[in-house]
Amino acid sequence: MTQAARKQASNNAVGRVALVTGAAMGIGAAIAERLGHDGHTVVIADINLSAAEEMVVALAAQSVEAYALTVDVSDALSIQSAFEEVERRFGRCDVLVNNAGIAKTLPFTEFPLDNWQRTLDVNLTGAMLCAQHAARLMRKQGWGRIVNVASISGMRASSGRTAYGTSKAALIGLTRQMAIELAEYGITVNGIAPGPVDTPLTQLMHTEATRASYARAVPMKRYGTPAEMAGAVAFLASDDSSYVSGHVIPVDGGYMASGILEI
Repeated sequence: MTQAARKQASNNAVGRVALVTGAAMGIGAAIAERLGHDGHTVVIADINLSAAEEMVVALAAQSVEAYALTVDVSDALSIQSAFEEVERRFGRCDVLVNNAGIAKTLPFTEFPLDNWQRTLDVNLTGAMLCAQHAARLMRKQGWGRIVNVASISGMRASSGRTAYGTSKAALIGLTRQMAIELAEYGITVNGIAPGPVDTPLTQLMHTEATRASYARAVPMKRYGTPAEMAGAVAFLASDDSSYVSGHVIPVDGGYMASGILEI
């Protein structure tokens, strides 16, 4: 983004409040940082309050106004309490980024029921509940942006991702549903589907075999960065995306577009 374009984005975002779940680290932290630099007041909503507070300090050093908030997106009461606090403190929520998510990889025949349920609670139900609360605030001012962080695993099946892939596929469907339900209030709902991204989570989960598999399948031959994911979210959260709703954009180095890569 050019300096002039960034200044214009900042002008448009001044006074707006953006809440990002799972924002204390990884992709969520990069999204919060980008939205803050674009001019939003950023709510760092995370289950780890101390990490969220550290993120607030880091953003303050960059002249970004941010606020730490505890939320467990698998708990409906925690979500309700968080949005009540946002309403008390700011009186509005202009942008919601449903980024919080969990993942575990196991063979299908051995996948435990408790992890299946918790993954759906966090990745899907939590996103729905957060969006409900945010949309009630957004419709008061007739403007809002909801951005769901899905995954290419919700578009193409990958080994071991029984719960994660299913939850992200359902989140993509939920994105479309919310888009048509909320359009009358001036609220757009979109998402991004990250490909492999170099984050603490992927560093922990991705084996050498997984990394080699992605290296063969991603035309750009590399993992993405959290900042590249944040750039796509920033567009969907902006005024420039005003006629875009109900879509999920793969941010994946060409992975979803690729077929045979060698001749």
